[in-house]
Amino acid sequence: MNLVIQATHSIAAVHLIHLAGLAQAKQREQIAEYAYRLTEAQAHPDIARYCFEHQLDYGFVPRGRSLKDFGLLVTDMDSTLITIECIDEIADMQGLKPQVAAITESAMRGEIDFAESLRRRVALLEGLDESALQRVYDERLRLSPGAETMLEALHAQGIKILLVSGGFLFFTERLKPRLGLDFTHANTLEIVGGKLTGKVLGKIFDAQGKADWLVKIRAELGLKPEQVIAMGDGANDLKMMAQAGVSIAYHAKPVVREQASYALNFVGLDGLVNLLGQ
Repeated sequence: MNLVIQATHSIAAVHLIHLAGLAQAKQREQIAEYAYRLTEAQAHPDIARYCFEHQLDYGFVPRGRSLKDFGLLVTDMDSTLITIECIDEIADMQGLKPQVAAITESAMRGEIDFAESLRRRVALLEGLDESALQRVYDERLRLSPGAETMLEALHAQGIKILLVSGGFLFFTERLKPRLGLDFTHANTLEIVGGKLTGKVLGKIFDAQGKADWLVKIRAELGLKPEQVIAMGDGANDLKMMAQAGVSIAYHAKPVVREQASYALNFVGLDGLVNLLGQ
């Protein structure tokens, strides 16, 4: 196994030397400005604690594994591909962001059922002018750091990209052509007379829905589970992550970090490229 160490800042030699000692690594290779690979590394119980204390992300990667081994990336949208929770920002237009954000946080931690939490949050948006959605997209939606680098690497390898979201189709369908995404799926807000009704159309797209769409697209592409990467940050991403050969917890809740193949706690989305190479 190789041990990849990365950060958002220059990594002091003392950290690399210490980690190489813990892992009994053979060599150290710099793979990016703030990323290194320690070759032929062994697991050690102190590595996780040391890295977290010094704001370093780490991952044990089988020798020879690279992006070329994969055919599909499935990613969540809110707080993963983008920096915001869209529904929280929509609620801000109603002066209700604190109330809605509190429900969002509880749902992402897995404390309350996602579908029920979404119904409660969307109900608070009743009467809001639909122009608020475009304002959120134009004024507040930003890609997460490293997103462009990650997407460029995926496109270069011919890897298909599925964006799934418990959020809203309004945003996923605008990101699809902008970012060159292959597939998207999300919930649809009901709008009547230019106003949000406080309801979602059809069945709510939840954790099981995300997993089902991963399986659906995986089958359409003729891929095996080990050829799929799934990335997310909340409890409603766990079912889809379980269907992928590699799962990435991105700036995620503890329950997600504990179950993912890798956790990117500090670096941007380009950390995926450093982990798996090109």
